Amino acid sequence: MLIPRRNRRTPMNPLSPFKAGGGLFLLCGALHAAALAAVWVPWFLGLISPEMALPPSSWHAHEFLFGVVPAIIGGALLTAAPNRTGRPLPAGWPLSMLLAVWIVGRLGLAGSAGLEPLTVALLALLFPMSLVAVAGREFLLTRNGRNLTILAVLAVLVGAQGLFHWELWRFGRSVHGTRLAVAALLAWTALEAGIMPGIAGGWRKARGPSPPQVSSARLDGVAMGLGLLALGIWISEDEGIVAEHLSGVLLLAAGLTQAALLAQWRPRHAPSGPSVALLRVSYAFIPAGFLLAAWASLGGGAAFNAAALHAWTMGAIGGMALRVMVRTAAGQSGPASTASRLTTGIHLAVAAAACARVAAALDPQRTMLLIPLAGALWIAAFLTFALLHGRMSGRRASGDANRHNHAPT
Repeated sequence: MLIPRRNRRTPMNPLSPFKAGGGLFLLCGALHAAALAAVWVPWFLGLISPEMALPPSSWHAHEFLFGVVPAIIGGALLTAAPNRTGRPLPAGWPLSMLLAVWIVGRLGLAGSAGLEPLTVALLALLFPMSLVAVAGREFLLTRNGRNLTILAVLAVLVGAQGLFHWELWRFGRSVHGTRLAVAALLAWTALEAGIMPGIAGGWRKARGPSPPQVSSARLDGVAMGLGLLALGIWISEDEGIVAEHLSGVLLLAAGLTQAALLAQWRPRHAPSGPSVALLRVSYAFIPAGFLLAAWASLGGGAAFNAAALHAWTMGAIGGMALRVMVRTAAGQSGPASTASRLTTGIHLAVAAAACARVAAALDPQRTMLLIPLAGALWIAAFLTFALLHGRMSGRRASGDANRHNHAPT
């Protein structure tokens, strides 16, 4: 006789929904992104003065580029590992140790005033090096080009972080390390967005006949080549390796090519869901950043470089990171799922935050208004994701527990 186990209730650990795969990394990445803005905005405005060895802008850049985004990439990689490798989901003490070294890196930066620069750098480098080792073990056996490209991005990010700390120790600020990290994460953003034509095609097929999608293989290659060349020169242009005008021309060409690539996805003709539209919004910040950086090199001034940097970081990288978080948290294999109104709202909030921060760089007289606005939108978006992710994971864990408690004997 089948008797349901109604009275056997297993106590639920509050963190149990996040212990499998990289769910806890997504949660920590979202919370740290919100905390980052909550601390940096009043610090930048002179309202608080935390004791750190790093200036506000360096801490802010470091924790976004080497704290928030790597945690999100790690969460997505660890969650997707079984689908990509056929191996069991990373869990247990190795996952706990990986999270511990990420937290240690954040604490090392927070306590940098009382530590040697080398100690701070080593503590901060523990997580990305460990992530490369864990992901490398999982992905090298697959010989999948996309997986290996993500590993290469993470390896470049480790080098960029080491350069960041060396420049900080030697000059008191980092230029080239920061730019190298931005370039690596833009490559990751483009890699994640590269599936967009296929997603749009899936939507067209599901929703009926429509004009065919134009093949973009050749334009993809040109855009990637020009983008990498322009970014390479942008990273090193402060050292006078090339003339600023040459840099500006290459950045301009890269921006126009990226804009043409985005237009070739036919946003006006190809029916698509909100998820595809949100990907387009995030990707649009890439050509915008190239064009702003080009104008800076062609005589527009440092304000345009700052605007380009924030278009790329907050708009493109931040928007794509949020999209990857939502997709991964939902447990889906791709971003073709229908976005809810709330998830659409948080993506638009990040895009609006990026626009406000770019405007603040271009119009310093409105800094006191625009930067708090950008910070508030950013905090609201990532805190909302954290709440959504926690609720979804809690429901999933509760459902699993109920199925277990009612299992037949």
